Amino acid sequence: MESPQKPPSAHDKLLRAAAALFYDNGITGTGIDAVVQRAGVAKKSLYNNFASKADLVSQYLEARHAEWLALNDARQEGAQTPQDQILAVFDAYRDHAEFAYEHGFRGCGLLNAAAELTADDPGRQVVRRHKEEVEALLLAPLSELLPGDPARAGRLARQLSFLLEGAMARAGLEGSSAQLLEARAMAADLLVTL
Repeated sequence: MESPQKPPSAHDKLLRAAAALFYDNGITGTGIDAVVQRAGVAKKSLYNNFASKADLVSQYLEARHAEWLALNDARQEGAQTPQDQILAVFDAYRDHAEFAYEHGFRGCGLLNAAAELTADDPGRQVVRRHKEEVEALLLAPLSELLPGDPARAGRLARQLSFLLEGAMARAGLEGSSAQLLEARAMAADLLVTL
């Protein structure tokens, strides 16, 4: 017999509400009252679960990172070769672009948030770690393809991560994942030459 599903906690409701509002309206365009209202919880619940709005933002960014990692993990399950592993990263970005966003796709939620944060804001470090992790996910299979040339593998990982980020920025501007498919095709062409 299945146990009944536990209702979401106030923390989870607040984080989900913040995620939708931060993505749609931006961090500075979203007040605490809007988050509380959308979550359907008392304002005190916010401060019982998050030290501040900055803490809520940081947890939102961490949750977005974890969300993308789960998409990538799912794509990596079917990857048989190093080339497939690289292309799976592109596919995971496309999957994220094709989420059912309430008001359409606006680009990478992490980069959108980072653009609003001050240079020394801890949330920017969350975004930076995510982008570095994506580059590392590209580097591992490239290192396998180029075992005798780690410098070249590193350069290619950086180039592919830049290609991916540029495609994501354009996809956000145009509200479509088509640019990510184009970037994937470019990456596949590059991999054939290795």
